[in-house]
Amino acid sequence: MKLHTSARAPNPRRVAMFMAEKNITDIDLVMVDLNGQQHRSPEFLAKSPLAKIPVLELDDGRMLGETRAICTYFEGMVPEPNLMGTTFEERAFIEMSDRRVEFYLLGTIANWIRHSHPGLAPLEHPQFPDFGNSQGEKLRGIAHWLDKELSCHPYVAGERFTIADITAFCAVEFARGLMKFRPANEGMPHLAAWRDRIAERPSAIQ
Repeated sequence: MKLHTSARAPNPRRVAMFMAEKNITDIDLVMVDLNGQQHRSPEFLAKSPLAKIPVLELDDGRMLGETRAICTYFEGMVPEPNLMGTTFEERAFIEMSDRRVEFYLLGTIANWIRHSHPGLAPLEHPQFPDFGNSQGEKLRGIAHWLDKELSCHPYVAGERFTIADITAFCAVEFARGLMKFRPANEGMPHLAAWRDRIAERPSAIQ
């Protein structure tokens, strides 16, 4: 199998972190140059028609896109350590948490960065700075929600580390790296402490 991926982008990092937690090391990595627009080349569009990364190329030639779908495939391939839930009830609550941080936290951060940071202009044309700045303000409310959640339990989805922590961590790190977003400076002590704990995991090291 081959994983078509890219350095530093949050969704590829989510898959890389998931693989590291599973100790999956036998997948060939094919790096895609986003700044060079390689993801919009005819060759790559044949693999990912919406020009999105990452993409898992299976041995039978099929292409599996979307980060969570790829992680679901790896969860089935390597069941332990479990990161998506063991019972239908746990799976549902973990998915709820993961979807919330993906759609509302990571999605808002992505809009903020893509429309506000000049380095992302080649990937988001045209940029809408006013929209980007509004997303930066919106992020604070979402992050405060997560800070409150983490005051009640040690991990995003409850009492143990799951895929929801991976998604949230990669989102926070994306904002931390490009927009200098620091939960500790925003009055979010629980989110800051959680971020520092997750950063100590070997899978978090890029």
